[in-house]
This record gives sequence, structure tokens and C-alpha cells, in this order.
Amino acid sequence: MSEKFILAIDSGTTSSRAIVFNHSGRIVGSHQLEHEQIFPRAGWVEHDPVEIWTRTVQVITGALNTAGVTKDDIAAIGITNQRETTVVWDKTTGKPVYNAIVWQDTRTQAIVDELGGGDQNKYQSRVGLPLATYFCGPKVKWILDNVEGARAAANEGKLIMGTIDTWLIWNLTGGTDGGIHITDVTNASRTMLMDVTTLTWAEDIAADMTIPLSMLPQIKSSSMVYGTAKEPVVAGLPISGDLGDQQAATFGQACFEVGKAKNTYGTGCFMLMNTGEAPVFSKNGLLTTLCYQIGDNKPIYALEGSIAVTGSLIQWLRDNLKMFDSSPEVEKLALSVDDNGGCYFVPAFSGLFAPYWRGDARGAIVGLTRYVNRGHIARAALEATAFQTREVLDAMEADSGAKLAELKVDGGMTANNTLMQFQSDMVGVPVVRPVVAETTALGAAYAAGIAVGFWNGEQDVIDNWAEDKRWTPQMDPTERDRLYRNWKKAVTKTFEWVDADVKE
Repeated sequence: MSEKFILAIDSGTTSSRAIVFNHSGRIVGSHQLEHEQIFPRAGWVEHDPVEIWTRTVQVITGALNTAGVTKDDIAAIGITNQRETTVVWDKTTGKPVYNAIVWQDTRTQAIVDELGGGDQNKYQSRVGLPLATYFCGPKVKWILDNVEGARAAANEGKLIMGTIDTWLIWNLTGGTDGGIHITDVTNASRTMLMDVTTLTWAEDIAADMTIPLSMLPQIKSSSMVYGTAKEPVVAGLPISGDLGDQQAATFGQACFEVGKAKNTYGTGCFMLMNTGEAPVFSKNGLLTTLCYQIGDNKPIYALEGSIAVTGSLIQWLRDNLKMFDSSPEVEKLALSVDDNGGCYFVPAFSGLFAPYWRGDARGAIVGLTRYVNRGHIARAALEATAFQTREVLDAMEADSGAKLAELKVDGGMTANNTLMQFQSDMVGVPVVRPVVAETTALGAAYAAGIAVGFWNGEQDVIDNWAEDKRWTPQMDPTERDRLYRNWKKAVTKTFEWVDADVKE
């Protein structure tokens, strides 16, 4: 019998990627293409869902070609996706009624304020989330309220919604020709519409947001056969894994024991800690989220700290300020100086996520003197990622009562040794990177493969995981505390920037 592989589709915030994995969890072929970032107004962030679908088909073809395999060599397809980014489309035509509204978008602040009536935690005990622009529900309401004809079409049952996984699975399985309208528990837990205890849609919350229940996808396990692909490049293959990107990375990092945690460094930064079979509701600004569900097994929960801007800050320095030509150059620029020169960069471009949840915050560079140069700003931008991670870890330890022994890391920014060393210094524990740093796609592959018997279960994931590099704390604790204290002071300078006089 010829060797089989698993195909993972990783639909991210800035790009689409497909990766072919072998049974050892190693990459044998991949292909990646960026998609456009659309900024119609300050605070608004959109994607073209049709472009994302087109890129998905292209990267699947590219990955199969790079791996030297055909669809006949693939055992199953797994999907992972940027979460909270929301698409509303007409199921009769297959066309989106509006661009996808991206998780970073802040246009729904007025809707969020109205829903809460002064209580940001109105739904937290049921959905595990604070009221914030981050999540899907208010985005759907905005589209229905602002796109001509959308509300009437939704009430007639013509419109359906979903996160990017739902959009891709619907298209992969035929679209208007019998496309399957589903999502998994991890993505559903990011909508602000699912009861995290019952794993069902909360009808009264949907009603509060004026979203017809007919728009919502069926909620499924993260690892099961959902259906068969009809798209020609993968026709006939089972689609059997679906996880939001951060949960997929947690799965790929083999964080199966209570208290195990990982941090993914991408467009934003996301730390998840496994809390087991019962949801833990945060008192310190974290999210209660579904971590994964395998088949009919009990669901596993996590605490999550979500940071909106990390890798995208480096992208901003590259594209908006033209400080360097390629993102990896930021490390060389940061190493041109000995320290941050007293400069702190708080990248609250989309407000502040965990642990503050301040929609009124905006980005600030503070501590500037004539001494500060480009190198100091580059270093401050890198350090911002580590400082924000420290804040989330502090909150996580307070909520869970557990002290982290080490932090597993993955994502593109883990290639930056300067950042990883500073991260270890800030959190005071070893930081560990695996051999396969693309754990988001790997987690989706594992979920798909387990569903079809390609892997036997979580133990195979544990056996495949291997350490690549480890950073240990080197900084004097007094200096660490001084830097962190100044960071906390800098964060307060971003509060209450958006008010009635600021038009976005």
C-alpha cells in the first residue's frame, strides 16, 4: 500500500496556506499566498471572501504539486482558520453580501455598547466572552443593519453566516450545489452566540442581536467526517477536521493535560491553557473557550488570552513607516541598540484585548526623547509582544491557580531569537519551540487524521512532538521588574482615546 498523507488548509489573517503532512507530522509540501487587507476607514478591517476561496484552491494545488502527490495520496482534509472573521452570504447564489469583517475590526463598538447597557460581562457566564468588537455576533448584526436588502433576505431565510472555516467547507462541499453549512465547537465558541456548557446556539442572545437562527451553521465536533469534497482538485476526499487557528495550535503542541499552555505568535498573539472537561470563567480578563472535541468524546475547554497586535505591528513598521523592506530585518534593527532607550510601544490599533478589553484605547509610543532612534522603536515593537504575553500569563496563573513550568511557542515570530530570549526573560520560565513550528496547520491535520484512523489519537500527537530550541531566563529580576512596571504605565496612556469627538 502506498504512503498516505493529510492535507491541512490554514486560512489565516494575511494569507492562505496548504500543507501536506506525513504520518510523523512532518511537512512534505506546502504553498502559501497572501490576500488583500482592506481598510475602508480607520478601525475597519475587511477581506474579500471570494479572494480567500480562490487562494485556497490555488494553495491546495500548489501544496500537492510541491509534495509530489495527487489527491489520491491524501487520506483526509483538515481546516483551520482565522477566528471571529465573519462572512454573510446568499446560499442561493453563493455570493457574499458584504466583505468579510475581520476580527481586528472595531466598527461594532456602538452595537456592543448598546447590547451591554453598561455591563460588558452581560453574557460571559454563558458564552465565556466579554462584549467586545472582536467577536462575530455584532459583526453579523452590523451587516444586517447596514447592507441594503440584507435584513429582508435574512428574514426570508436566504442568507447564512459563518467564520472562515464555514465559508470554505461550504464551498469545498459544493456551495450552491449541496454545500454543507457547519462549524466546529471551537469556532462556534468565538461567535458570542453559543452556550459553552450546552454547545448549542443561545436563542435569546441571537434574538438580542437580531440574528435569525436560520443563518447559523450546525455545530459539530472538531474531529469527525463532515462530508466529502466536490471541488475538483480534492474531489472525493473526506473533510474531517475543523479547528479555530489557536485551538489547532494548542492541539498541534500536544497540550492535552490540564495546565499545559502554548503561545502562538502571528498577526496577533494567543495564549491558551488547557482547563480540562469543565469551563473556567475568568475573573482576570481572559476568555473561556472550547479547546477541542474529538468525535463524541467530552469537549475540552481552555482559558485564552488574546492579544490583537503583535506580528502585524512589525508589518505596520514595514508597510506604513517603511522602516525596513522585509519583516525579519526588524531583529537586525533592534540589535543596533543596547536597549529600548526608555521607549515603549503599545500597539492598541484595535483597542486592547486581554486582559483589559478596552475598545476606547488606541496605539501610543511613549517615553520619547531626542536620544531615541529607529533601532529603539524597532526594539520597543518587539518587546511589546513579550510584555503583552507576560500580562496574559499573569492573568492565566491567577485564574487557574497553576504556575506555568514552561511556555510552548509557535508561529512565525519564534524565528526571532531576540524576541524569544526577551520573552523568556519577561515570563521567568523557559520558552520552548517545537521542530514543526507550523503547529496551527499541524493541529488541523491531526484532527482530520484521527477522525479517519490515520492516527490513533492524542498519544500519536504526543509521540510526534519534538523540541527544536529552548530559551531560558537570563535577565536580572530587578531589571525585569523595572521594564515591566514601565510597560504597565505606558499601557494606561492609551486609555479613553476614542470618545464622542473622535470619528473613525
